[in-house]
Amino acid sequence: MVSSLGGIRRRRPHMVVCGDNALSQRLSKELTTVYGQHVTVILPSLRGGDHGPQIAALVGSPELSVRAVEAQVPDDAALREAGIEDAAALALTSGDDQLNIHIALRARRMNPRLRLVIRMYNRTLGSYLENLLDRAAEVNHPDLDQSEIDASTTVLSDADTAAPSLVAAAVVGSDKIVSADGLLLRAKERTLGAIGSRSGRRPLCTLALLPDTSGPGPEAGEGDTEEESEGTGGPVLLPDEADLTGLPGRRGAVVLEAITRRPQPGAGTRSLPRLLPFQPLKELFSRRLRYAVAAMGAVVAALAAANWWMRGGSPVHAAYVVLLDFFAINDPKVDEPSDEQILQLLSGMAGLMMLPLLLAVVLESYGAFRKAASLPDPPRGLSGHVVLLGLGKVGTRVLDRLLELGIPVVCIERDDEARGIALARSRRVPTLIADVTDNDVLEAAKIKRSRALLALTSDDGTNLEAVLYARQVKPELRVAMRLFDDELAATVYRTLRDTYPLAQTRSRSVSALAAPAFAGSMMGRQVLGAIPVGRRVLVFAAVDVRGNPLLEGRTVAEAFRAGTWRVLALDVARPGQRRADLSSLSPDSTGPAGELEWGLPPGYVMRPGDRMVVAATRRGLGALLAAGPAPSPIPGPPRVPGPPRVPGPPRVPGPPPPPVNG
Repeated sequence: MVSSLGGIRRRRPHMVVCGDNALSQRLSKELTTVYGQHVTVILPSLRGGDHGPQIAALVGSPELSVRAVEAQVPDDAALREAGIEDAAALALTSGDDQLNIHIALRARRMNPRLRLVIRMYNRTLGSYLENLLDRAAEVNHPDLDQSEIDASTTVLSDADTAAPSLVAAAVVGSDKIVSADGLLLRAKERTLGAIGSRSGRRPLCTLALLPDTSGPGPEAGEGDTEEESEGTGGPVLLPDEADLTGLPGRRGAVVLEAITRRPQPGAGTRSLPRLLPFQPLKELFSRRLRYAVAAMGAVVAALAAANWWMRGGSPVHAAYVVLLDFFAINDPKVDEPSDEQILQLLSGMAGLMMLPLLLAVVLESYGAFRKAASLPDPPRGLSGHVVLLGLGKVGTRVLDRLLELGIPVVCIERDDEARGIALARSRRVPTLIADVTDNDVLEAAKIKRSRALLALTSDDGTNLEAVLYARQVKPELRVAMRLFDDELAATVYRTLRDTYPLAQTRSRSVSALAAPAFAGSMMGRQVLGAIPVGRRVLVFAAVDVRGNPLLEGRTVAEAFRAGTWRVLALDVARPGQRRADLSSLSPDSTGPAGELEWGLPPGYVMRPGDRMVVAATRRGLGALLAAGPAPSPIPGPPRVPGPPRVPGPPRVPGPPPPPVNG
């Protein structure tokens, strides 16, 4: 059954979200509140399911332009009822990769201009799907002007999107980090007097001016906030540098810094030993077994030398005869001299001693293979590591990023067939197959000597129990937990903050971390990440200059809007060679590394072919994107008028910023 709820069907460009989960709920709210879009949600039921009632609240809100189409199966009839034929973008948020592929193929056939954003965990399959869907629009509709088709396909993973923020909680004790062009950018709280006073600490820009410490202020990082509150006394986002002049040096500010980490040798990145025939013997045999084999070889060599001395002839023939006696396959020397008979008896006795030695070699080799293929236990003396609880989709991505940064990790997973077990085994990561709620499991993971705990299972109760127990064992431990329930997350955060004021606690929702990236992709722009400042959020995105009157032809200083957006960097790569994903931690093969030019001079004039990285509030980014061109008219927030165009000096990019060893 297909029904339309929440208003009449709109025959104008709008957004369609398909899914009944936390991501679809947050994405719908993000599109309507931040970007001012009309959203249609396709889900099985508004009265049940995973998040049906929560989405029904969005549909019933008079402030939001959200309607719903109920369909047990999102078939062609449901897509048409949702207005897919004239929609601007479609987001597929289901956790079933096969279902998302099926819907994407049908939606592309029904609307070749449709912009697709697909949630998919398999990154290899996702890259193939992107090429397939984009090519399908060109091949199946050759009569359409390809310059007017925005048939872009973006495949995103909520686990990949949330992983940098979760990893940052373990690496630097904050979730205020974004990845851009293979570089980690950190939002760090410093005083105005300390900014730029030490060598190597020159910030890229000032993101926010914190309230005066003499008065009460909001706490930073309190749960997952969706709204941008404008309460008094809060931080001033993206202040003008002139406004900072004259302020006392003790006044706090949030600055953006580039950080690097020195890899730690032996930090959980060892590879599985390649047990090949040419591998050194020490990888297969113990020291005593190697000594026994060497001693047996010396005995055989001595017997061969004695046989050659007594009988003469070739040394090779003498060794051959001794080996025949050694393995008891030679004829008895009943008619030979007594010295040769004694030599044969000695060779036979040495052969008998060889049998248990051969058995020991076989057993030792088998044990070495089993040890190499098994998950190692946490080594003695391990300290400064991260305890990772849960190796599901999110945990696997977080483990991969921690290993890239050279951070030692100890994993705890209840299911020995979990998704991340293969990665942990291949990288020789110490892993405990146990239930974290059992006694002494966290002690076995060396929780007392660890630097952080990441509780990332899909069960809120398990995550909470592990964090509370770890707090009792080590009160100052840095923890980050994954909680689905927003009210529970806020309550837990406040309680732990009040109970352990000196410890750092973060409660994050994967869907809340992933929603801005999905929304930005639906708008046709790439969101690199988001940083919470107080109860507000700064979004970092890549924006094209061409056709945007707020950027094109203006200098960096002219384009700046205090409290709204700021231009940070320039993509210096050629338009045809630009990397598709600037948010990856390590530069990929789609483009060269070091494409972004930071520290642009205020007088640099932005040209039509430029791509800029900007920091903006969520509403400011919506206004900035709405001012740019679009292949089809997509309604959005009103444009923000800018100052008249003033010619600037010629293009002189500044030097890149020095990294800060964090």
